[in-house]
Amino acid sequence: MNFDIARRRMIDSQIVGRGVTDRRVIEAMQKVPRHIFVEEAMSAQAYSDSSLPIGDRQTISQPYIVALMSELLQLTGVEKVLEIGTGSGYQAAILAILANRVYTVERIRPLAMRARKALDSLGLLNVNMKIGDGSEGWESEAPFDAILVTAGAPEVPEPLIGQLRPGGKLVIPIGTQHNQIMVKIVKGADGSITREKSIECRFVKLLGSCGWSDEI
Repeated sequence: MNFDIARRRMIDSQIVGRGVTDRRVIEAMQKVPRHIFVEEAMSAQAYSDSSLPIGDRQTISQPYIVALMSELLQLTGVEKVLEIGTGSGYQAAILAILANRVYTVERIRPLAMRARKALDSLGLLNVNMKIGDGSEGWESEAPFDAILVTAGAPEVPEPLIGQLRPGGKLVIPIGTQHNQIMVKIVKGADGSITREKSIECRFVKLLGSCGWSDEI
């Protein structure tokens, strides 16, 4: 399979074709080889218009969703970004190209190890990773200019609001365990919060002390 051709087709039909216009996002999606973030047996499906399983009941998000969430953050290249839910590492790779430095939190150690290996293979050395409860953020590295959450939450975790720099943006799926709305949150200079709803979506649950309980 010619992955370069498949990636260009993905960009044309799934990204640009659905209204993503941020040139930096489009270029980042073109640069990052999505097939190295999925299991080898599924590499032929890497550029399909769907999410894919990556093990441990987790998924790599649909390409369009990755592009949309990245575009909503409006990154210019100088930002310090926090990602909650490393998963395969694909979204972190996109953010690493779009921002100055990325901090990403994953609760499942085997996923984190595989993601680290994939990121290192691409030379993306501006990604810092830790294993822990992502719903609590990464307090020791706060504040962040942007925060992106790749799991569905019942509400915005308060620690993430606190770790967002005034003027910063947070993108998170909010809703039930099975259906969410993508929400963009902007923190004002005075600490006020504004919300802007985007599309309906469906993510795995954000588990943790400030998310869903693993017992639900």
